[in-house]
Amino acid sequence: MNNRDIELFNDSLERCSAQPDFLSCFYRLFLASSDTVAQKFEHTDLRKQARMLKSSLYIMMLASSASERAAHLEKLAQSHGRAGLDIAPPLYDLWLEQLMRAVEASDPRFDAPTGAAWRRVLQPSIDFMKSRY
Repeated sequence: MNNRDIELFNDSLERCSAQPDFLSCFYRLFLASSDTVAQKFEHTDLRKQARMLKSSLYIMMLASSASERAAHLEKLAQSHGRAGLDIAPPLYDLWLEQLMRAVEASDPRFDAPTGAAWRRVLQPSIDFMKSRY
């Protein structure tokens, strides 16, 4: 990953965020993708969750470098681990795939390099979260 990936990711996230239904689109896709996911979110305020997701995406961008990862993600990883929300590692892959579908639907300038940048920016954080399960 390089600065260009971060730039592409950030610019795309800004375009997606300008679309009023970006995060609701993601949650529709994500909840429909698995009974386990739907159960995890059964009693969740999705409006609040969407705000937290948007913040988390920026945190993941900041945590894309190894030196920053633990500082930004340790608390999040603890809350999502076995003793917390119990988010098993395979759910992160499903999360990423549904997020990418929502990004592609929401970013009017989405292209292959933008999609690749999203994956390269988010994957280190996803790997970190999985490793803390």
